[in-house]
Amino acid sequence: MTEAALASRRRGVVFYLLAIFFFALNDALGKWLVADYAVGQLLALRAVGAAFVLAPMAWRLKVDLTDRRQLLLQVARVLFMALDTFCFYYSTRTMPLADVMTFYMAAPIIITALSAALLGEEVEPLRWGAIVIGFVGVVIALKPSAQILSTASPLALLGATMYGFSQTITRALRGVHWLHLVVWQFGGAGLIGAATLPFAFVAPGPFDLMLMFLLGVVAMICFVFMTKALALTPASVLAPFQYTAILWATALGWLIWRDGLSLPVAAGNALIIMSGLVVLSAERRRVPA
Repeated sequence: MTEAALASRRRGVVFYLLAIFFFALNDALGKWLVADYAVGQLLALRAVGAAFVLAPMAWRLKVDLTDRRQLLLQVARVLFMALDTFCFYYSTRTMPLADVMTFYMAAPIIITALSAALLGEEVEPLRWGAIVIGFVGVVIALKPSAQILSTASPLALLGATMYGFSQTITRALRGVHWLHLVVWQFGGAGLIGAATLPFAFVAPGPFDLMLMFLLGVVAMICFVFMTKALALTPASVLAPFQYTAILWATALGWLIWRDGLSLPVAAGNALIIMSGLVVLSAERRRVPA
């Protein structure tokens, strides 16, 4: 691998780390709102909020939003991402958030396996080791409860699997403009959510409506960074950095609620950081002397 290729991958890692940060904000907002509103309603109004930003971007960049290359993969990506969102929010209604996140933190393992099997990406033993180390850190930090084996567990596992498939497909679609993918992702999910409105709609107050639109903007920023990252860097390289969601959760917990840093959380985060450093070290070794 050349220095230029390594620099491109590093940019992808930075984009992915930013995406995971906004993912943490997105999850916090969604968790707050889903207690009072249906998931379909959130998807529909989230799309409206994202449109306020995406529409000017599409107009300014003059992106072709009718690109039909690998159309079946594009449709599958929208469906997988919408199903992932439904599974995540529905499972948080009956399971503690830490338990749901434990299932979703299995996504890097799923993504790496799919990247090797479907995309032909080379995954060295060192990178597999980093993923395992990171997952152990997640389990230590989150301390899943006995409810992790509740009736909602299969839903959370399905959501994590759908997330893994959507990330793998996004990497496969790296030849399609990132804005095209993001626009149709929100548009498709918004239409799916809108179809549920006649069955479950609660009129939001002004503050909650603002939060729903804000959810759209935050999610849009998240997926822009994520799509750009997957265009630059193999999915199997980025997968272990998914674990940094726990770092952001710890940091936000301290900044907002002044939650203390317990020993399990500190130990788990240390392992997560170690797994990321192992991946970066492995990538650095691929540069010829």
